[in-house]
Amino acid sequence: MALIKETGVTKNNDKRIGHRRGFRRCMAGLGTGVMLMAGGALKGMPIGLPAQGVHQGAGGLRFVRVADVALDDGGQAAADGTHVVVDNFSFAPATATVPVGTTVTWTNRDDIPHNVVSPEQKFKSPVLDTAEMFSHTFAVAGTYKYYCSIHPRMTGQVVVR
Repeated sequence: MALIKETGVTKNNDKRIGHRRGFRRCMAGLGTGVMLMAGGALKGMPIGLPAQGVHQGAGGLRFVRVADVALDDGGQAAADGTHVVVDNFSFAPATATVPVGTTVTWTNRDDIPHNVVSPEQKFKSPVLDTAEMFSHTFAVAGTYKYYCSIHPRMTGQVVVR
């Protein structure tokens, strides 16, 4: 094993040590990432009690379906379609079915601005920053398609019956 000294820095020419050190750093980073991911997804869930929609995985990790996890503000997206969440460059639900006269509210939960625009200009929201909302009342039956004009691949529709 040859040691080389350069301006106060000691280097070791043994290549095996560098590979082992790199492997340990990689594994430490991976472990930290898994712990952060698991900690965020399992926030507030007791480990010993089974929860609805929770599936036991390898190594004691629990996998939770996103639809079963409450939103940060304590509420859940309405199953009746009156509330649409804008997050991760998508509208959820992508199709909302509501009766005539229903007011649908879109809430931007994404970190970047979005808007809600009808191609027929039946409704158009201003640009919504994080946690901002837009509502529209659907008085006539029909299918109303919409999209985000900032990110046109984001699409959805409201079916009014």
